[in-house]
Amino acid sequence: MKPPRAAPRPQVPRLALAADEPFQRLKRAVIARTGHHYYADKDDVLWDRVQRRLLATRDRDVTAYLKRLASELEGEAEWAALETEITIGETFFFRYAEQFTALRETILPDVLQRKAQDKRIRIWSAGCATGAEPYSIAILLSQMLGEAIGDWRISILGGDINAAFLETARKGQFGRWALRAVSDADRAQWFTETARNTWTLKNPYRGLVRFERQNLLDLLGPAPPLELTEFDLILCRNVLIYFHHEVVEQLVGALGSRLAADGWLLLGHAEPNPAFGKILDVAQLPGTVAYRPADPERAAAPGPSFEAFAAPEPEPASGPAEAPPPRWRPTPIPTPVPTAAPPEAAPIAELVEAVRRLADAGDYLAAEAACRQALALAPEDPALHLHDGLVLRALGRPGPAEAAFKRALYLDRGFALAHYHLGLLLLDRGRGKAAARSLKTAAQIAGTVPADTRLAHGAGLDAGQLRKSVRLLLQSLVGV
Repeated sequence: MKPPRAAPRPQVPRLALAADEPFQRLKRAVIARTGHHYYADKDDVLWDRVQRRLLATRDRDVTAYLKRLASELEGEAEWAALETEITIGETFFFRYAEQFTALRETILPDVLQRKAQDKRIRIWSAGCATGAEPYSIAILLSQMLGEAIGDWRISILGGDINAAFLETARKGQFGRWALRAVSDADRAQWFTETARNTWTLKNPYRGLVRFERQNLLDLLGPAPPLELTEFDLILCRNVLIYFHHEVVEQLVGALGSRLAADGWLLLGHAEPNPAFGKILDVAQLPGTVAYRPADPERAAAPGPSFEAFAAPEPEPASGPAEAPPPRWRPTPIPTPVPTAAPPEAAPIAELVEAVRRLADAGDYLAAEAACRQALALAPEDPALHLHDGLVLRALGRPGPAEAAFKRALYLDRGFALAHYHLGLLLLDRGRGKAAARSLKTAAQIAGTVPADTRLAHGAGLDAGQLRKSVRLLLQSLVGV
C-alpha cells in the first residue's frame, strides 16, 4: 500500500513577494500582532516560515490562509501555530556571564536585603523561550539563599509568545547545547540525565518557576495585564531587537512601570539605548548596564555612554577612592585656559567629558547646549561631533545626528565609534545596506588592533566587543 502523497509545496516566486498583495497583507498582520518589525524587510525569511503552515493546513494559497486566521473557530489556534514558526528561541543557561555576575554580586543581593522582612520576591523573564533564563535565576537564588530558601516566597514567571517553547520549558529538559556554559560538576548537581544527551532540571529549581503565554505588545494595549506588576527584577533580553525602535521605547517604559519602586530591569547586550535614560534611571555595572524606576532621591549612578551593548568600565586607578563628581551644568562653559604642551588636549578632553556626563545622566537638552558651546571652541574635534550625534539621536533628531556622525568621519576616517554609531542610526532609519557598510567598516577598523584594546571615547568598550556586536547586528540584517 502506497503512503498518501504529500500536499504540493506552495510556490510564490521570491521576486514577486513584494507585489503579492495577500502576502503583504499577511506580513502587516504578523507585525501588527507580534510587533516583530524584524520581518518588515525580510519577505523571503517570512515566506519560508509561512509555507510550513500552508503545508500543515493544506490551504491552497495565502488568501485562504488569511481566512483561516480570521476564523472565530480556528483563528487563535492557527495564530499560535504561526507564531511558533516565526519566533526565534536560541538560548542557554547563564547566557552572558557579565550579567549573571551583576545579578550575583549587585542586583540580587540588593533585592534580598530590601525584601528581608516580608521574604517575598517577584521576578519576570519576558521572552523566556524554552526556559533557560528563568531556570538560571532559580538556580542562582537557590545558591544564594541555601537552606533558608524555604522561608521565602519566590515567584519567577517565564513568558513567551511561542506556545511550543513554553511546552518545552515546562518539561525542564535540555540538551548539551543549552547546557554548554554549565560545568560537568554543576550539571550533575542541578540536573538528572534522563536520556542520551538529555538532562532534566531537578524539582527544587523547577518548582520556583511557572510559565505562561504572553505577547509583550499587550503591555501597550488598552487593557494591559493587571497581574504583571511590582516586580523586583525583570529580564527582557534579546527580545527588543525584533521590534521597531519606536515600539522599543514604549515597551521599555511599560516594563519600567511594572517594576517595584526599587526594582531592576536588564536588557540584552545589544539593546541599551540613550533614549531609555529619559524614562528610567540608568546604572552602569561592571560589564553591563541596568535600569531602575526614576527616583530623584536615589544616588545617581553613571549611565551607559551610548554603547549598543554594555561594556566593562576601565580598571580603577590605585589609591583612595574619589568622591563622585557633582552633577555638572553647562552654562556658562568657561573659556579654556592655555596649559602646558600639548596646549589644547586637556581642555578638549574636559569639554568632551562634560558633554558625556550630562548625556549619561539623561539630561540631553543640557548636553546639546554644552555641545554647541564646546564645538564653538573646538570645531575640528571629531569626538565632539560624535557626541553631538549621539545627543541629537537621543533627542529624536536623526537627520542632524547623521550629519554630525559624518562630520566626525570627515575629520577622522579611522574613527571606529563614529562608523559604528552611524551604522546603528542608519539601521534605525531602515537603510540596511548603508548601515551594513558602516558597521563593517567599524569592525574592520577594530580588527586592526588587539581585541582587548579600549576604543577611544567608548567608555570601556574594547575592539573585540565592538566586533562581536557588529556580527550580531549583521546577522539580524541578513536573517541568519
